Amino acid sequence: MASRHPHGPTVVLVGRPNVGKSTLFNRITGTRRAIVTPVPGTTRDVIAQPAEWQGARFTLVDTGGVFGASSDPLHELVVEHGKRAIADADAIVFVVDGREGLVPGDEEIAKTLRPVGVPVILAVNKTDDKRARSRLGEFHQFGFEPVLEIAAEHGEGVGDLLDDVLSRVKTKPIESAENDQASAKPTETSVAIIGRPNVGKSSLVNRLLREERVMVSDMPGTTRDPIDTVLRWHGRDLRIVDTAGIRRAGKVAKSEQVESLSVLLARRAITRADIAVLMLDATEGPTDQDAAIAGEAERVGCGVIVVANKWDLMKGKGEDTAKRFDEEVRRRLKFLDFAPILHISAATGERAPKLLEMIDKVSKSRQQRIPTSKLNRFVEQITTAHAPVSPGKREVRVLYASQTAVAPPEFVLFTNVATTFHFSYERFLINQIREHFGFIGTPIRIQVRRRTK
Repeated sequence: MASRHPHGPTVVLVGRPNVGKSTLFNRITGTRRAIVTPVPGTTRDVIAQPAEWQGARFTLVDTGGVFGASSDPLHELVVEHGKRAIADADAIVFVVDGREGLVPGDEEIAKTLRPVGVPVILAVNKTDDKRARSRLGEFHQFGFEPVLEIAAEHGEGVGDLLDDVLSRVKTKPIESAENDQASAKPTETSVAIIGRPNVGKSSLVNRLLREERVMVSDMPGTTRDPIDTVLRWHGRDLRIVDTAGIRRAGKVAKSEQVESLSVLLARRAITRADIAVLMLDATEGPTDQDAAIAGEAERVGCGVIVVANKWDLMKGKGEDTAKRFDEEVRRRLKFLDFAPILHISAATGERAPKLLEMIDKVSKSRQQRIPTSKLNRFVEQITTAHAPVSPGKREVRVLYASQTAVAPPEFVLFTNVATTFHFSYERFLINQIREHFGFIGTPIRIQVRRRTK
């Protein structure tokens, strides 16, 4: 099968819930696009991300919870999208859990994959566990070759897996892919407009469309679905997702099935967004529900921009109105101290175009990668001047630092003894990194590991 994707062949990950597909996806792509939790079926969407290995480019697809029972009201939609992804695959990586061994759910998936007609590579995950390695033989009965051992969480065997997968498909060299960029679709940034009902989300989207006059396509779904609108702005595509208003769970009665579905779809939009624009009603100020909505975005690693709408109604309330409003936002939404705040009026258009400029800044910030040598010089200066506190008697020294991911930026610090930092010191490091390198509008993740000899 010849791939029609501009990033080369399409490699699709399939498997039961909680076997490690999302962990493997994040490991290969170097991102945090797929949410990783111990809850089966966390990934609803089919998530695609360009990736590269040994000079070749390809597209990696995580099919989410296609297989397995689910009480999710969106499950039928998930299955439909997942099967479409499998049908379009150039190669399939069938991920199984070595710790659990062969289970009936795996057999059902194997039956689905045999007639597809593309290479199927069986990846037995979690083989860093001795029990898993002892059960490898069970999976040979599926008839897929090869059967490869991996530990996605630690990256073990992933290189061998990619070598095998890409040897079976027609890849596109990076140089060739770059030459094709002019004819390929521009890089797209997904922006979810989120917030409580009636804060002006749809009005803002409509304002941007009318002012920019750059609408490329409209893709409305069923009633109350998020509506994706693609804007071409300064040579880049911005996919604006106008979500349904999110109300507290207690405010959505069980009988209101349509609104319950819209809430799920809105949260889904957050999980697949690069940037979340949290809209507040300036006349009401930030609320607990605004904090809950913003927490969803921060948790999944979205870039966040806070937009105070209806600012035209705040005029005449004193010269320091903006200052007092922003201070209240910072007090109520402490975990969003990294998010820029804009004051706009969707109704009049005042400062609305500034939002597109900020989206561009935050998008670039999320993708920023700091050279390892530069990062280590900076970390050495900071941790020497302000050393982490040890819970024991030994001095804690940061030996080495590395940026392991973008979108959101993630850093790993290797130490001589500590495996965690106090939350206040971790916050201090994040603030220092942000101040020095300018990661505007994006969460920063830090992991601490003890370096082993």
